[in-house]
Amino acid sequence: MAYTITEKILLAHTDKKTIAPGEFIYAKIDLALGNDITAPIAIQEFEAIGAKKVFDRRKIALVPDHFTPAKDKKSAEQAKILKNFAKKHKILNYFEVGRVGVEHALLPEIGLVGPGDLIIGADSHTCTYGALGAFSTGIGSTDLAAGFITGCVWLKVPETIKFVYNGKLKHWVGGKDLILHTIGDIGVDGALYMAMEFTGETIKALSMDDRFAMCNMAIEAGGKSGIIEPDAITKKYIRSEGKTPNHSLHSGSGHAVKGVFYKSDEGAKYRKVIEYDVNKIEPQISAPHLPSNSGPVSKFKKVSIDQSVIGSCTNGRISDLRIAAGILKGRKVNSRVRLIIIPATQKIYSQAIKEGLADIFLNAGGVFSTPSCGPCLGGHLGILASGERAIATTNRNFRGRMGHPDSEVYLSNPAVAAASAIKGRIAHPEEVS
Repeated sequence: MAYTITEKILLAHTDKKTIAPGEFIYAKIDLALGNDITAPIAIQEFEAIGAKKVFDRRKIALVPDHFTPAKDKKSAEQAKILKNFAKKHKILNYFEVGRVGVEHALLPEIGLVGPGDLIIGADSHTCTYGALGAFSTGIGSTDLAAGFITGCVWLKVPETIKFVYNGKLKHWVGGKDLILHTIGDIGVDGALYMAMEFTGETIKALSMDDRFAMCNMAIEAGGKSGIIEPDAITKKYIRSEGKTPNHSLHSGSGHAVKGVFYKSDEGAKYRKVIEYDVNKIEPQISAPHLPSNSGPVSKFKKVSIDQSVIGSCTNGRISDLRIAAGILKGRKVNSRVRLIIIPATQKIYSQAIKEGLADIFLNAGGVFSTPSCGPCLGGHLGILASGERAIATTNRNFRGRMGHPDSEVYLSNPAVAAASAIKGRIAHPEEVS
């Protein structure tokens, strides 16, 4: 029987002989993830049930990344719940301030997730790890509590939509633009409870950071998951980050590579196949108040901004900061604009300092923050007031997402966000480069 990559991963995590879309399965998990917003609820449920121990202290990750360093008493208490639970159950993968990063950048970086894994997380953007060839999906906090206890999760096997991207990307166009264009095409519910499989010659040439950005936003089209077939680029990333494997597959070179490298079979059944010619895709903007309100940057050049945010689990990686710094070097941020740079992990933070990127941002008139989700969810470090407008490399622009209900958020890639900070309005990078 021919299977998609998603179906193969799910089947491998059950005791079943066959599997089909729409079928409910009870699957073993490789990692259960919670953060400082969602994990406290899961922990409360865990204790209310009377559970005495977690299923595997090595396969739980607790990442207090949303409101840390604690912005107020309530956030401090939330983080404390994670810390106490980690101590009580000897959770190995608990990350205190100074070691923490934005969860969906941190976990791939330190090798906790890899190809062939089944990962659940009480955060909707857990779908990020599909970039590594994993099945990774967001769940509710009560489901996370059950995962902490049993090491399993109930799932309905999703149908898959195959997205085929062909052609060569234009300058200043990356994974963020591909996914914004895709969401604009199919809508915020266009892949509802489906696996979004990204493939084609364009994807095969795409960097890991761009792949992460694409899979990260699968949820913004209603997707259950996003996934890309692991390949040589995946293997190179895994080796370069110095992973500590949970399980290994030996490549032809004799080097152990973490994970199981699945791929879709010829003849696998898809709900539909959608093809794109990327030569036609310009840098994209998503206008308020939905990620699906996307279009080329040229349509938005009259939109003034008050703030530019470069960071998040979508575009806070080192390549994103390099792109932004390349635009900002030797230039100044518009005097009416606040530029906020948030590296996604401590490693990225350190690398940005070593490469002189932090100085570029500071000299341009921006601020360089410690790793945090910060303003992305309206948490801290850049909340918008009534009537203010931001451009951001984040993943959501719902009403009130970054602060006041009467504020606005426009989504973009890092180059556009940097160029816009300089011009004081939404701008194409070519306007300043």
